[in-house]
Amino acid sequence: MKQPSLFDYFLLTILALIWASAFFNIKIATYSFGPVTIAFLRVFFGAIPVLLLCYFKKIKIEAFSKDWHWFAMIGFINLVAPFFLIAYGVKSVQSNLAAILMSTTPLSSTVLGHLYLKNEKFNFVKTIGILIGFSGIVFLFSDNLLIDENNFSSAILILLGSTCYVIGGVLTLKISKKKNENVTGSILIWATIILIPLVSLIEQPWNLDPRLDSTISVIYLGLVSTGIAWLLRFKILVKNGLIFQSQVSYLIPIFGTILSYIFLKEIITVKVFISLVAVVVGIYFVKRAK
Repeated sequence: MKQPSLFDYFLLTILALIWASAFFNIKIATYSFGPVTIAFLRVFFGAIPVLLLCYFKKIKIEAFSKDWHWFAMIGFINLVAPFFLIAYGVKSVQSNLAAILMSTTPLSSTVLGHLYLKNEKFNFVKTIGILIGFSGIVFLFSDNLLIDENNFSSAILILLGSTCYVIGGVLTLKISKKKNENVTGSILIWATIILIPLVSLIEQPWNLDPRLDSTISVIYLGLVSTGIAWLLRFKILVKNGLIFQSQVSYLIPIFGTILSYIFLKEIITVKVFISLVAVVVGIYFVKRAK
């Protein structure tokens, strides 16, 4: 891969901003929609730009091929479950906490990689990074001003959502030889199929009278934070590689915390700031070790 240009860093920053903006938009969406509806609308609107790209680039979608069970499983674990868990959790906690909790994905993936992948074993630097990062999360849970007995389980569910992303990423290795656009389009199709009966039985969103801001946020979550963000990620991956693209992990919790303050006036306590720094430093050490 060639040396990244200033424009490449600009695209990386835009990707981080888009993904970070998802958290306060999820919070706004919960004002009118239930977590199953939010998950469904995210994958439905998110599929539109991805499938359009596949159509114009003549990329074959293999959602119903012999590998359909992998696409269905990854669609559930990598999209349906985390989208639901995060939306359910964010309803009871600040969105900036969700941004920090979700940023543990690189740390969790390192632990899972050590257990299941031969070339991803711990070394000293990785271990230090994991200990620092997860110490920041443990410290965050001691902030009684923001996390108490009423929303403790919600914060845990968000952490569980981040773990689903990690497990889904490992499963994606089973079909890693396929085009990224094909895989993403296929798992979005299966996530939509899975969520249609669930949203129909559980929440019946057609009976809702949603607020305008919630409607705008949920459409944004699908089209931009899910669909367009994945396409932008593909572009960065193809041009600059995985290591460069993975640097987005440093920016997401920072931008997520800043955006939640700007748009929702969510408080940033000293413990939130310390936890944020610990997580970013932990991710840095883990990435450095690779």
